[in-house]
Amino acid sequence: MNVIYPLAVPKGRRLCCEVCDAPAERVCGACTVTYYCGVVHQRADWGSIHEKICQLLIPLRTSMPFYNSEEERQHGLQQLQQRQKHLIELCYTVAQKYIFEGKHEDAVPAALHSLRFRMNVHGLSSVELVPAYLLLAEASLENLPNPEIKSTSSALQAISCIVGGFFTAEPPGLGRVVQAEEYLSQAQWTVLKSTECSYAIHSLLHRNLGLLYMAKENYEEARYHLANDIYFASCAFGTEHIRASGGYFHLANIFNGLKKLDLADTLYTKVSEIWNKYLNDHYQVLSQARIQQIDLLGKRFETDTGLDEAQEAEAIQLLTSILNIRESTSNKAPQKTIFVLKILFMLYFLMMNSSKAKEYALRALHLAKKQKLSVQEQNTIQDLLNLISVEEAQPIT
Repeated sequence: MNVIYPLAVPKGRRLCCEVCDAPAERVCGACTVTYYCGVVHQRADWGSIHEKICQLLIPLRTSMPFYNSEEERQHGLQQLQQRQKHLIELCYTVAQKYIFEGKHEDAVPAALHSLRFRMNVHGLSSVELVPAYLLLAEASLENLPNPEIKSTSSALQAISCIVGGFFTAEPPGLGRVVQAEEYLSQAQWTVLKSTECSYAIHSLLHRNLGLLYMAKENYEEARYHLANDIYFASCAFGTEHIRASGGYFHLANIFNGLKKLDLADTLYTKVSEIWNKYLNDHYQVLSQARIQQIDLLGKRFETDTGLDEAQEAEAIQLLTSILNIRESTSNKAPQKTIFVLKILFMLYFLMMNSSKAKEYALRALHLAKKQKLSVQEQNTIQDLLNLISVEEAQPIT
């Protein structure tokens, strides 16, 4: 972690903490343009996002140089705005990734940065602020006590909640639902005032409202909003698009909790099929490309999934959750379990994580043999393992 120093504040000048907006007492020793009320918030920010953007903040928070002409000045302002737009997306993606990984408290500082940069670029009432409000709302909701979710973050344990965009020391539980409602109210109000709100933002808003009502155990309202999430996501991207899969997944969770298992099963299958099609389209092309590259050049062909880090984390979250459900009933429907295992194989194969890809392929083969599935099915899975073996046999150059 970067060094921090006590701060000597010039008389008449108020410097504020990056995390909570309280009077600052410390400054980051690496960039010298970021301030904190104390070591707890500094460590929280560093672990969440500051380590990644520390040096990027320097040109944004220092005086602009003297320009010889108006043209040069305008060019400098454009570059400044482009840097801020880059930081908006970086902070947003990092915060999303943390949420999908279950690191909800770590997501908060990154989401706050995204919100502040959006305000600087787009103004205080722009619809562009809505995605950041929704991230903060989701982080608040996911911090609610849940026996199925174990927090993997300890950086912010002393900082319980977020109110008005900043941390306070309120206890967890219902208070966090109130915080989420405040963020969602701000997002809803911004959307209502906007005449140019996209289907994609409407989808995100309804998804988070669905999660809110799930947390409040109002499943009728939750189903209504998740259905709207699916509708708007379908309008924006198509009914079979991966961006619609989250809505199907959360709706399936409601039906699963209500013991409407047939409906839940249908929706979990829908999510699996969406990701299978997306990943299989990439896999068929890229697996052949890798083999050809190995044959021609004697080295591995590196590529990616076509997803950003947050989308990859979402895919892992959705598919592993469905796998856990399928494995609990694998004796009844082993084919469904093997189907998800093969999708996870493709995901990790495309992510260049051969060990995880091999793990899921081996689990699929073991289950196929245990359940005495067809030889053709077993051979199909064996082909997946052979592909990994070909790659592992080649030296990385």
